Amino acid sequence: MKRIVAREEYCIGCRLCEVHCVVQHSRTKNIIKAFKKERVRPTARIHVEESGPESFSLQCRHCDEPSCVYACLTGAMHKDELTGAVVHDPERCIGCWTCLLFCPNGAIAKDAAHGKVVAKCDLCGGQGTPACVENCPNEALVLEEVP
Repeated sequence: MKRIVAREEYCIGCRLCEVHCVVQHSRTKNIIKAFKKERVRPTARIHVEESGPESFSLQCRHCDEPSCVYACLTGAMHKDELTGAVVHDPERCIGCWTCLLFCPNGAIAKDAAHGKVVAKCDLCGGQGTPACVENCPNEALVLEEVP
């Protein structure tokens, strides 16, 4: 399975990964419209963590043994059998936040744009290269095949 790998030694904390994640999950897919015109801005599914000069991006690691999936009360969080990605179904989500509490990486967030559901990396819906990886100027994010 391919996963996004963060290489913190190359991250400069520019947050372009967050910007392009929002645009990718917006209705218009347009950077200006997504931030200035759309009534409800999507929640970024990636977050840059900073501590002094150190920074790195944090997103779902699509774990082999995902605690969030095991903790989910409704089955909204599940592992895609074909791709191995951890997927969230907002229609089944009841907003109990159990997955958020059980994620060891802190990679699941409350989705303010859509009410009582969560937002997490979906690898941009399998479109090829995720927007965060494609738009990282320093290649701090790479898509790698992980055994």
